[in-house]
Amino acid sequence: MTGTIAYPPPMVSAEIVKKVQKTDGIVAGRAGGTGLSGMEGAYRDGPRQAIACAPAHLFAILTSVQPGLDDPMFALATPFAPSALAVVRTSGRGSLGLLAAVLRGRPDLERAHGHTLRRAVILDSGEPLDEAVVSVYRAPRSYTGEDGAEITCHGSLPVIRRILSLLARSGFRAAGPGEFTQRAFLNGRMDLTRAEAVNEIVRARTDRARSLAFQRLSGLIQLKIEGVRDDLLGVQAALEACLDYPDEDHGAVVDTGVLDRSAAALEALARTCARGRIYQEGVAVALAGATNSGKSSLFNLLLRQDRAIVSEVHGTTRDWLEAAIDVDGIPVRLFDTAGTRDTGDPLEREGMRRTADVLRGADLVVWLVDARQGLAAADRAAIGEARGRGARLLRAWNKVDLDGTLPCPEGFVPVSALTGEGLERLEAAMAEALLEGTSDAGGGPLLDSERQRDLLERALAALARVRADLARGLPLDVLAVGLRESLDSLGGITGGVTSADVLERVFSSFCVGK
Repeated sequence: MTGTIAYPPPMVSAEIVKKVQKTDGIVAGRAGGTGLSGMEGAYRDGPRQAIACAPAHLFAILTSVQPGLDDPMFALATPFAPSALAVVRTSGRGSLGLLAAVLRGRPDLERAHGHTLRRAVILDSGEPLDEAVVSVYRAPRSYTGEDGAEITCHGSLPVIRRILSLLARSGFRAAGPGEFTQRAFLNGRMDLTRAEAVNEIVRARTDRARSLAFQRLSGLIQLKIEGVRDDLLGVQAALEACLDYPDEDHGAVVDTGVLDRSAAALEALARTCARGRIYQEGVAVALAGATNSGKSSLFNLLLRQDRAIVSEVHGTTRDWLEAAIDVDGIPVRLFDTAGTRDTGDPLEREGMRRTADVLRGADLVVWLVDARQGLAAADRAAIGEARGRGARLLRAWNKVDLDGTLPCPEGFVPVSALTGEGLERLEAAMAEALLEGTSDAGGGPLLDSERQRDLLERALAALARVRADLARGLPLDVLAVGLRESLDSLGGITGGVTSADVLERVFSSFCVGK
């Protein structure tokens, strides 16, 4: 089979299989390859799976027999809210001609150069609707790999509504979630790791999360995976040559050094997933301790605003509060909880019950102790109980600014929730506790996708079987099967080998217009 591995279309029905089989001669003629007839035997599921792994040019054939893969679409790319400007994106076959038809003077956008701007007046049934700037993009040097344009108009809600309605009546259809990025993937503008990074950078909640997502968007994960895959393809080629020509002397068929280096590289990348998910998805941190230990004051200090009521009266906090903060680049959902003490007040007891629920679900518990009172038996019992259930625990020695405080015990972080003394040290300790046991791969890109992690683990498991089978002296055809499984899993990470349901899961989480 010649040509590069394609990114499959979002849906390949049985009817499309039949239609593509009829055009097989065209496919082979365009690519100079063997077409589907030479591929079916290599795939367990026959023609349908063969189509999903066909050469890249087959996508062009599929778009001619299955409507919807490249038809003109539009979407609002900015929030639907009053603003100075709004951006409406369009893309697809014939989109420039359709757009020109609703502009004053019907400019010939289809002859315009890519990456150019046009000042235009948008007309709806001859009525001037708005004055806008049209940015023209030409295939293949556009985001989607198709002809398209972006309309920058005034951000008035009536203007936005009218423009969207006009496009819907002018031959465009509304784009689905992530459809612009999906087309970029299908047209080979990016691999699947970079496509997922587009969504990750949009949803990043801290600057550190944005930076890590941008590394993935730049293709660093793709480069690592493809580097390993290329090495393993070399091993596979040697195996295939030996199996096809067993009478010839091939020397050492399997380079064990390549297998070892590949496994080490994949294992190092897999270890980064836990840290990557912390930065992308965030964590829950609960402030806990006895009543009047300063939890609400520390909550306000970490938020840099007065959110919780602070009082010397015991039991002021009856329910938990929640707020979002950034701790050294980690998105944190911070909880202020009701203090613990012996009481007969049913409201306080309910608050403590809810506190226990929050602590069980927290990724980190920061237990505060009043430095004037010292470590009480109840504190020791609560800390021991948290450790017993395996909770991550950070102990804070609060109110160190006051007179009459006891010395800070070893293992506690001294802090003043009133003056802010020790805050930076506390935040650094929180970040360290949250990242404990995770790997940063020496500053390289971090994996954060469950889909990518699962495929990486499959690739590693298959590679481990190959190395074990090689050590046991099993036949080369057995090694070839395991190697193919590992290669297919790596191809699934970048999207070279994937399926329609996977693409649906990936792009359905995107916002419309991206």
